Amino acid sequence: MVIGNGILDYKKLKNLADWKLLLFLILFMDVKLVVKVAAIILIYLLQSDFKFGFGFKNSRLPLFYPLAIGIAIINWLISRNYGNFNYDLVLLTGIGFWLLCILGMHQVKLSVEKNDTDTINRTIIIFFALNALLSFINLVVITYHTGHLNPYTYQGEYQKYFISTGDYIRGIAFDTSITNAVLNAFGVIYFLSKKNTVMLLVCMAVMLLTGSNFIDLVLLIILVVWFIFKSTRNQKSLIAICLMFLLVFMARISPQNYIYIHETIKNNFIPLPIDYSAAGQPKPLPYITLRPDSTLTPDEKKEKTARAYLDSIYIARHPNPAPHKEYPIITDAGRIITPGTNTNLKPYQHVADTTPYQKKLLTFIRVHKTSLPLSESKDPNQHKTGKALCIAQTLTFLMQHPAKIITGDGIGNFSSKLAFKATGLGIAGGYPQKYAYINPDFLSNHLDIYLNFFSKNSDNHSLTNNPGSVYEQLLAEYGLIGIVIFLIWYLWHFLKQYKNLTYGLPIIVVLMSVFFIDYWFEQLSIILFFELLLLLNIKERSTKTIPVYAK
Repeated sequence: MVIGNGILDYKKLKNLADWKLLLFLILFMDVKLVVKVAAIILIYLLQSDFKFGFGFKNSRLPLFYPLAIGIAIINWLISRNYGNFNYDLVLLTGIGFWLLCILGMHQVKLSVEKNDTDTINRTIIIFFALNALLSFINLVVITYHTGHLNPYTYQGEYQKYFISTGDYIRGIAFDTSITNAVLNAFGVIYFLSKKNTVMLLVCMAVMLLTGSNFIDLVLLIILVVWFIFKSTRNQKSLIAICLMFLLVFMARISPQNYIYIHETIKNNFIPLPIDYSAAGQPKPLPYITLRPDSTLTPDEKKEKTARAYLDSIYIARHPNPAPHKEYPIITDAGRIITPGTNTNLKPYQHVADTTPYQKKLLTFIRVHKTSLPLSESKDPNQHKTGKALCIAQTLTFLMQHPAKIITGDGIGNFSSKLAFKATGLGIAGGYPQKYAYINPDFLSNHLDIYLNFFSKNSDNHSLTNNPGSVYEQLLAEYGLIGIVIFLIWYLWHFLKQYKNLTYGLPIIVVLMSVFFIDYWFEQLSIILFFELLLLLNIKERSTKTIPVYAK
């Protein structure tokens, strides 16, 4: 009987989830490329199938992937770069990224086809539960290390954590906190649609802990629109709770995030102070006690006299500054006063020293200063964000090189994670130094922007200054054709099923939004999870069962 129960429990456990898919997701999401490759090898050993089903009509997988490879090869032929071994290696690496996208999505598609939707749903729940567990462990380790219950307000260790605490909440992927934030934004939308209250709140909490203001804003807009137009009464209540979570986090847990958002908006969208001399306008008048009597009206002279009198009285009554008091102080009533933490002291401020990484970038700037107009400029338009400068650079480059408008500048030549990786500077991971490759177009444009901001203090190290963007990558390296094939043979691959999409539509909005902030196809992380959720949503809502691809 015990044996029988054991067998029964094993069968229940086996059928609880698609364990092969779960293992594949965990490994493929890992930040290290070698682990991603190992995940692909392992899943194909466990589930060998190479029938991708590409086609211009009813393609099983998005035709965007092989077409992107085709454009890369065409550009290589046009540029006649065959003899440059270092670039040939870059080309093969870039094609390898696209092949990993194809191989990964194919396995996700197989899992959705072969399993019932409940099994996939349980697999997704387990994945998010594990991710949340590791994220909370990240927070507990930080709390233990700092000895501070709320590390988001801890300013010790030169503000190592403080507003940057969320950067260390990396979850199951051990990747950047942005990756964790996007995954949990997907989770919030998915579990809100499924009315899974526990997992919804868990994902919302983890997303907030990552401290990603951009993802918070995107999700806030989606939830408000959902609340107004599409939600049931139960979902309205859940959305209200999520919004309360957000308000509490901003007001009590990490209030400096609100200040950061305010400063970012002010610095980037509010005009700079007027240069009165340049505009031919009179400068604002100085404080009245500093102005000569000849410039004052009779009433202003009286005001100046009164203010001077008050100032002299204050100085007479306070001839010397108050002496330094030794702590603790015991008052006449017996109350003991101890000093509070002075966060203006050096141990509570940012480290001003240049880091080894920044020194490496600065050395590179000195060596290539003639090709880096922005980094070497004494007036580098710091009031403009890196994103804004990137857009201007890309458009200017294409206008100056009209022959590259159609197919772009070539893979790894202008704007991509691969272009940064191939510099050998360690910007986007390791790369063999002897095979380093930097295209002059990349050097004088997007690399120049990155060096300009990220060689300086950490206040400049933000998403608004990071050149990463899928749209920039497609337009600059694959041209207008790259944009077209993305819209028709990737985005439309899912949107043509819009009648069958519920949570899939807001998830698409999230993805299209985050495409502004990084090279996600080359990250090999959130794209795969996006595809899993969209394929599952289509299967759930389709009137016909998706057949297993004919073998």
